[in-house]
Amino acid sequence: MNLSGFDRTVRMFTGLGLVTFDYLANADWEIAFFIVGTWTVLTSTFGYCPIYRVLGVNTCPTAILND
Repeated sequence: MNLSGFDRTVRMFTGLGLVTFDYLANADWEIAFFIVGTWTVLTSTFGYCPIYRVLGVNTCPTAILND
Protein backbone atom coordinates (compact mmCIF):
# COMPACT_ATOMS: atom_id res chain seq x y z
CA MET A 1 0.00 0.00 0.00
CA ASN A 2 1.25 3.46 -0.81
CA LEU A 3 -1.90 5.59 -0.45
CA SER A 4 -3.13 7.26 2.74
CA GLY A 5 -6.76 7.15 3.82
CA PHE A 6 -7.30 10.75 2.73
CA ASP A 7 -5.71 10.08 -0.66
CA ARG A 8 -7.89 7.00 -1.13
CA THR A 9 -11.06 8.90 -0.20
CA VAL A 10 -10.32 11.76 -2.59
CA ARG A 11 -9.52 9.31 -5.38
CA MET A 12 -12.72 7.34 -4.77
CA PHE A 13 -15.01 10.36 -4.93
CA THR A 14 -13.14 11.83 -7.89
CA GLY A 15 -13.25 8.54 -9.76
CA LEU A 16 -16.93 7.98 -9.09
CA GLY A 17 -17.63 11.55 -10.19
CA LEU A 18 -15.73 11.01 -13.44
CA VAL A 19 -17.48 7.72 -14.17
CA THR A 20 -20.83 9.39 -13.51
CA PHE A 21 -19.86 12.33 -15.71
CA ASP A 22 -18.81 9.79 -18.36
CA TYR A 23 -22.39 8.62 -18.48
CA LEU A 24 -23.52 12.18 -19.27
CA ALA A 25 -20.66 13.19 -21.62
CA ASN A 26 -20.72 13.18 -25.39
CA ALA A 27 -19.02 10.40 -27.33
CA ASP A 28 -15.80 12.38 -27.94
CA TRP A 29 -14.78 12.46 -24.27
CA GLU A 30 -16.60 9.38 -23.02
CA ILE A 31 -13.64 6.97 -23.23
CA ALA A 32 -11.21 9.37 -21.51
CA PHE A 33 -13.54 10.00 -18.55
CA PHE A 34 -14.22 6.28 -18.20
CA ILE A 35 -10.52 5.31 -18.23
CA VAL A 36 -9.40 7.99 -15.76
CA GLY A 37 -12.42 7.40 -13.51
CA THR A 38 -11.92 3.64 -13.46
CA TRP A 39 -8.18 4.06 -12.79
CA THR A 40 -8.80 6.29 -9.76
CA VAL A 41 -11.49 4.00 -8.34
CA LEU A 42 -9.24 0.94 -8.70
CA THR A 43 -6.20 2.61 -7.13
CA SER A 44 -8.40 3.79 -4.28
CA THR A 45 -9.88 0.33 -3.76
CA PHE A 46 -6.52 -1.44 -3.65
CA GLY A 47 -4.62 1.37 -1.90
CA TYR A 48 -1.78 1.10 -4.38
CA CYS A 49 -0.80 3.43 -7.22
CA PRO A 50 1.84 2.20 -9.69
CA ILE A 51 2.58 5.78 -10.76
CA TYR A 52 3.38 6.70 -7.14
CA ARG A 53 5.70 3.68 -7.04
CA VAL A 54 7.63 4.85 -10.13
CA LEU A 55 7.89 8.40 -8.75
CA GLY A 56 8.88 7.17 -5.28
CA VAL A 57 5.89 8.76 -3.55
CA ASN A 58 4.31 7.11 -0.51
CA THR A 59 1.46 8.82 1.35
CA CYS A 60 0.60 5.83 3.55
CA PRO A 61 1.73 6.63 7.11
CA THR A 62 1.72 2.98 8.20
CA ALA A 63 3.75 1.51 5.33
CA ILE A 64 6.11 -1.15 6.64
CA LEU A 65 8.33 -1.37 3.57
CA ASN A 66 9.39 1.55 1.41
CA ASP A 67 11.03 -0.39 -1.40
